[in-house]
Amino acid sequence: MGVAANIAIFLTIWWTVLFAVLPLGTVSHSEAGIDKGDGGDPGAPVDPKLKKKFITTTWVAAVLWTILFLVLKFDLITLPPLPSNWS
Repeated sequence: MGVAANIAIFLTIWWTVLFAVLPLGTVSHSEAGIDKGDGGDPGAPVDPKLKKKFITTTWVAAVLWTILFLVLKFDLITLPPLPSNWS
């Protein structure tokens, strides 16, 4: 696989892991007993900790991408070849 394919696969894994990690450890305003007042969503997280979640997402995605790369590199799973004349 080329560099572009590897980047595309990593980004796909990264986004999938991000959506799995986002709800972990969040506390909503209604769960915390905080009144948002008019116009505030009671289901909004109090402190989403996005930086920590982005870092966690990145290393988990890197581990998963490395496993996939090694599986494909050592032909543990073979993929069918793509057509060479893409037009």
